[in-house]
Amino acid sequence: MLGLMQSGQLTVDTFLDHAATWQPGREVVSRDAAGHVTRSDYAGIRNLAKQVSAALARAGIKQGDRVATMGWNSHRHLAAWYGATNMGAVLHTLNPRLFLEQIAYIANHAGDRILLADPSCADVVAQLLPQAPGIERVIFLCDAASMPQTDYAATAFDDWIAGEPAEYAWGGFDENLACGLCYTSGTTGNPKGVLYSHRSNYLHTMLTLQADALALSARDTVLLVVPMYHANAWGVVYSAPAVGAKLVLPGPRMDGESICDLIEAEGVTYSAAVPTVWQGLLQYLRSSGRKMDTLQRVTIGGSAVPEMLVRAFRDEYGVEVTQGWGMTETSPLATLSTPSAEVAAMDDDAQVAHKIKQGRLMCGLRFKLTDDAGKPLPHDGETFGHLKIKGPTIVAEYFGGEGGEILDSDGYFDTGDVATIDQRGYMQITDRAKDVVKSGGEWISSIEIENIAVGHPAVAVAAVIGVAHPKWDERPILLCQLKPGETATGDDLLGFLEGKIAKWWMPDDILFVDEVPLGATGKIDKKLIRQRLTDYALPTA
Repeated sequence: MLGLMQSGQLTVDTFLDHAATWQPGREVVSRDAAGHVTRSDYAGIRNLAKQVSAALARAGIKQGDRVATMGWNSHRHLAAWYGATNMGAVLHTLNPRLFLEQIAYIANHAGDRILLADPSCADVVAQLLPQAPGIERVIFLCDAASMPQTDYAATAFDDWIAGEPAEYAWGGFDENLACGLCYTSGTTGNPKGVLYSHRSNYLHTMLTLQADALALSARDTVLLVVPMYHANAWGVVYSAPAVGAKLVLPGPRMDGESICDLIEAEGVTYSAAVPTVWQGLLQYLRSSGRKMDTLQRVTIGGSAVPEMLVRAFRDEYGVEVTQGWGMTETSPLATLSTPSAEVAAMDDDAQVAHKIKQGRLMCGLRFKLTDDAGKPLPHDGETFGHLKIKGPTIVAEYFGGEGGEILDSDGYFDTGDVATIDQRGYMQITDRAKDVVKSGGEWISSIEIENIAVGHPAVAVAAVIGVAHPKWDERPILLCQLKPGETATGDDLLGFLEGKIAKWWMPDDILFVDEVPLGATGKIDKKLIRQRLTDYALPTA
């Protein structure tokens, strides 16, 4: 017997329509590279987005065609996002910080037809166009006065949509229609495309709005620091309008002072970004003596969150830090470190110990840990295993069939992470499978050593890699980037680590470097570190 309820397609146009209808005057604030602030609202963004849909249709874009963006977080980018997806096209976000060869590969593999880019990306676009002949037109996300000088044809966004009607029929298509396309960062081999459906994005939004997830509401002012080109913008481009939260889009300025200025000026209550952004903000706050009176909570993801960061924001600024975990292939959020009832009843140190884990699975998703042979492993909080996941917001195959069959016989996707899951359901990443240090047949977590090392008062960034050892196969070494004006020795760091990790985990060498390299999404680039240390040899006793 079937249920007797109304049916409707789960498509993302619902979110902006809802906001524009029931919270039409709720602000959308956007700051450009020059610091100029533009104020709009959800009704205005919907009008812009409908003009984008009309302009795309006039340019011959049809359902399933790929429309690329290459830009920072702005109101025009947001309108382009919804304008493309809501007419049935596929919104493909390009990361301008990737190497040109990667950007060209991705644009060609995706089959991008139109590119909407930030004016600051004009030089990148100039280099890209000869290598991506499928791109038919370039639109810069600006007005005519801000157009960059180029030797290729381009149009200002405001001119492009001028005269287009602010009415366009959205939706009306199957919820399984492709909606968005994001590519993995390509740390091994070519980047791979993850093709989201309207249904998967809709369900991901509903999952993240749970009180134990992002817990956004109409009372929040959301500062979306995580770039819109990074892993589906963590879904916040959908979840903020879904509840009618005020949305603040910071553009390219991510330094501590610029972030603090926006938090203070706009009354931000919630934000989301990678750890390096919050480390920069923390350093600025401490050096300037400024406070953040309105900020209540932040979600930090992209890489493991150091305990120091959790404690500093809570104890010094009254800000609750929740760690999130996911990846491009998981839409991206899958777990959050919000406390369960049992954890909330624990003492302070025990709660922090759970805060620095990647957290509990959102409802509707499933996990398992396996050994190298695929055999299930126990959830005892100690046994390391390959982390696998399944659910309606998890990739089933890569765009274009790249990588072949990526699910196991039970339909689980191998995340490439090595993790533990404890008896309370808290998952903790111990490493990427390719980064775990394998010493004497046992695994050493580079992430755990890094998180402890950055707690040293002199250390800004820490990275651990494994290097070849004649007896133990691999041994860990620790690279440290010190804070400006600080000094430390290898013995200082070894002494700081002593008693906090197992003796056999202790790094065999500590290198002080001017800069620990970061990749295009703000994560430590261990591939580049290994390349730089090709000729490195462990010190001999």
